[in-house]
Amino acid sequence: MTTETTEATFDQFPLSAPMRAAIRAAGYQSPTPIQVGTIAAGLEGRDVVGTAQTGTGKTAAFLIPLIERLKVARQEGRADAAALVLAPTRELAEQIEGWARKLGCGLRTALVVGGLGYGPQVEALRRRPALIIATPGRLVDHLDQRTASLAGAAILVLDEADRMLDMGFKPQLDRILRAMPAVRQTLLFSATMAPEVDALARGHLRQPVRIAVGPQSVPPSRAKQDVYLVDREQKTPLLLSLIGGEDKNTVLIFTRTKHRADRLMKSVQSAGHSVERLHSNRTQAQRRQALAGFRSGRYRILVATDIAARGIDVADIGRVINYDLPGTAEDYVHRVGRTARAETHGHASSFAAPDERGQLTAIERHIGRSLPRERHDTPSVRPAFTGTRPAPEERRERPAFGRAAEPWRKAGAGAARR
Repeated sequence: MTTETTEATFDQFPLSAPMRAAIRAAGYQSPTPIQVGTIAAGLEGRDVVGTAQTGTGKTAAFLIPLIERLKVARQEGRADAAALVLAPTRELAEQIEGWARKLGCGLRTALVVGGLGYGPQVEALRRRPALIIATPGRLVDHLDQRTASLAGAAILVLDEADRMLDMGFKPQLDRILRAMPAVRQTLLFSATMAPEVDALARGHLRQPVRIAVGPQSVPPSRAKQDVYLVDREQKTPLLLSLIGGEDKNTVLIFTRTKHRADRLMKSVQSAGHSVERLHSNRTQAQRRQALAGFRSGRYRILVATDIAARGIDVADIGRVINYDLPGTAEDYVHRVGRTARAETHGHASSFAAPDERGQLTAIERHIGRSLPRERHDTPSVRPAFTGTRPAPEERRERPAFGRAAEPWRKAGAGAARR
């Protein structure tokens, strides 16, 4: 089902007074299309498959009905009633937890992700939280050690399901699904409906409501996109020239590897810019600090691997720069989706070295158009391919392009390690 709406309001849903107050306090004025469809179906206890572009408000779309149904269940005496939200990365799980605290109306939550100590998580799970927000790997650890039970989890949310499968979490998802009640409500969200995602939905959801909002897996229309054809050794001079111009907006730079992110951050820092880096070799505290500093403006520039491409809620990113083209066309879409969010405009530039022409062609085929070629006129940067062979280190790093029962009644019950 494709849901379209005009002038929708939250008053059209049978929400409790505390939830309405929480929605107002969170700054929501009117529901987005994905929220309209998901809230209505979710409150009825229906399974949902939702696909939408990034930044469309799907976190609140599933949290609002989930929290409302949990409150009803616990008010009716089912003290063990719980819900589980799975996310592919620690950062996305933490973001969801933040919104759950804003909208949760006092419901107890537990954050179960890698990179944080087991002790506090074990204690949080012992307190029988109503809402568990987890990454698959760390949750499986707790299940194996019998420090977590999903016996009462009658609602399951799979957020960014395509990313979880891309990251190799299918065995962990299977393990988690076996630990949950067979009779449950399941809400699955994905930016793309790849065959493996569709198979997951067909295997574990019951007659789901399908909600598709807008064209799928394409960059936001308000993002200006262009590409620089440049030899690999000239990428850093080009980058420094672009970020050193008059435009002082925030910049998110994507690299393919952690090593290159470290090296590039040092170059940007040496040029006098406030910059941090975000990748899986950083501790959880360091990753939090980097994101917090980027959000607050302490760092104008963030250099990241694809761990930051999905689900990171950083407002007003003026420009995304793909220092390296991503490994899949879908990842390009998610990178570009970090800018031009919430009705704002943005700019996404990509650097394409000679050995990345295959990626560029596949991206353009995926988005259905050619990206404008930009020139850079400083003498040190050549704007066209020269046939220069990449250095041995770069050749070694270069990957191939491509993709590696009844639900509850309406009014009652029926970490990543990267």
